[in-house]
Amino acid sequence: MDSIEYYNKNSAEYFDHTIDIDMQELWDSFTEYLPEGGSILDLGCGSGRDSSYFISKGFDVTAMDASEEMCDLASIHIGQDVLNLSFTEMDFDQVFDGVWANASLLHVPSNEIEDIFIKVINSLKVNGILYMSFRYGDFEGERDYRYFKDYRTRDLKELIAAHKNLELIEIKKTEDFRNDKDYQWIYALVRRIETEQ
Repeated sequence: MDSIEYYNKNSAEYFDHTIDIDMQELWDSFTEYLPEGGSILDLGCGSGRDSSYFISKGFDVTAMDASEEMCDLASIHIGQDVLNLSFTEMDFDQVFDGVWANASLLHVPSNEIEDIFIKVINSLKVNGILYMSFRYGDFEGERDYRYFKDYRTRDLKELIAAHKNLELIEIKKTEDFRNDKDYQWIYALVRRIETEQ
């Protein structure tokens, strides 16, 4: 079973398990860098929980997920259409003030992340902000019927440093916001900057 198939088959359970997680600390650490009413791409939106918060704060949100079943549930939750696109299918050119990739890029294998990461960067306007989070660690492979690539601080720094049009704002480790999980997470906030031709 691949990750998309997993979310299609377990969409209702996943929705119920994640919809009420309060991530305000992280939401606000991201949105403080965005212009008022700015545009956000919620990349791998899952239940639509984060999109719902951003919409409530007046942002123009485009929600996207590769799982058709998750898109249907998220669309009902946020009251607007959700794009059913995979990372490889997305094709945005400097459209968004912010990209929110919460626990989504962690499903991309290490041998594919570079191509996907370029697509993510390209979707940002100059001075746009990217938030991305991953499980903390060294593991790569199938876990809980999905593919995961975990990251340590050095891995994330290397991924970002390979792109001259990115400026690192912050990398931070956090505990899981779910009380029944003891995972550690790592997130990065980066800014797309103008580069000389």
